[in-house]
Amino acid sequence: MTPVRPWTPSRLLPALGGWCALAAQLLPVGAPSRAVVVAAFLLAGPGAAAVDWARPLPAPVRGPDRLSAAGLVVALSVAFAVLTAEALFFAGSFGAARAVLVLAVLTTVLTLLPRCLPRHPLRRLRRPLRRHRDRDRRPDGRPPVRWRLLTVATVLALSAACGATGSIGSTGSGGSSGNGTGVGGVFDPSAPSASAPAAPGTPLPVGADQPPSTGPWHSVFRDDFNGSGLDHGSWATCYDWNDGGCTNAGNQEDQWYLPGQVSVADGKLTLTAERKATTGSDGKTYPWTSGMVSTGRDQWDGTPRKTFTYGYFAAAIKTTGQAAGMFPAFWLLPAGTRGGLPELDIAEFINTDQYADLNLHAEAPDGTNIDAHYSHGPVDFSAGYHVFGIDWEPDAVTWYVDGVQVFQVTDPSVIPTVPMEVILDLAVGYHQSPPAGVDRTQVDVDWVGVWQH
Repeated sequence: MTPVRPWTPSRLLPALGGWCALAAQLLPVGAPSRAVVVAAFLLAGPGAAAVDWARPLPAPVRGPDRLSAAGLVVALSVAFAVLTAEALFFAGSFGAARAVLVLAVLTTVLTLLPRCLPRHPLRRLRRPLRRHRDRDRRPDGRPPVRWRLLTVATVLALSAACGATGSIGSTGSGGSSGNGTGVGGVFDPSAPSASAPAAPGTPLPVGADQPPSTGPWHSVFRDDFNGSGLDHGSWATCYDWNDGGCTNAGNQEDQWYLPGQVSVADGKLTLTAERKATTGSDGKTYPWTSGMVSTGRDQWDGTPRKTFTYGYFAAAIKTTGQAAGMFPAFWLLPAGTRGGLPELDIAEFINTDQYADLNLHAEAPDGTNIDAHYSHGPVDFSAGYHVFGIDWEPDAVTWYVDGVQVFQVTDPSVIPTVPMEVILDLAVGYHQSPPAGVDRTQVDVDWVGVWQH
């Protein structure tokens, strides 16, 4: 009867580590124990189970071979993690917790698979080992080159190089990287150039004017701006705190928003910024006047026009070609708090027309700010209309550019759960003021839509 590899507690450790890593997803964001448990499993769990299953002898390796075995374990674990992430990504269902679950199941299967041993393993190996004992050292007396270790090191180096390439490709304007900061479960594909520049009049990609295929949807809000003026039943022209105009004082911007800077004609909404000194209701004089629209209130104690909790939000936008000193944005703001966190930035263009900043801003239970950020580009977003969308669900927030998924946050603890207003604005002077020779610019919006399940 062929002997079967005996069960030992050490054989169960990789599988146990996988389920502990999955359970660690329930820990608070930023908890050191969460990061340690998940990292330890991803770097050792799947590879250890695979090596243990494939090893012909139950006895552990000793001496220098331990280093080779450890390298092989890490290399296999990294390979399993990368392949799992790629498979989930191309299936359109990537999530940190989901990836850990898949790897935990895989590790458990490898752990439970029976592995028959040869009848006389020591007898088969004793003679070859004795025959080649003299080859274990080089002529100069030093140990032989560990080719297996070099192979594993090469695999790890290539993996690191691929990862570095992805990070470089995700770098946005101002050197900001496309990584989520302070948020567990952030997905950042290295595809910054997924959207090619669209010339004016070029049809948008198929699927860009409709929600992603993540379930049944129905339209709850739509404005194609086909009338001769702004629909004031759907849009206000200031923030909730407007009184004869408004601004975002928290950003120390240069503009004072006024209704006259908002126009609808030729099937589009236009927000215009002009270098025109305007005295606001706060008594301050602002060097620029600009336009914005919001589905919020006309006044502080009013009722918001439209608020939304979850759904797919999208708009076709052609940003300004005069980027320096300009800050156009398409974003969602809480209706109940009249500003503040949480905040979902579907697309921001901060002093650039080549990169779109996609952000989630939230507040942790301890009061600290949490920010997930990704810069998508370079693309000339001023050359024509591009569709920017966000799928806001209870367990994930996913950003799309021209119908292509580019960024995702999958940590439910930081995802907004409150009704939010839709805002489109053209701010001026955030981080820098426009050059002296620039006196006017505009942003065009072809349509805005909201869908819900």
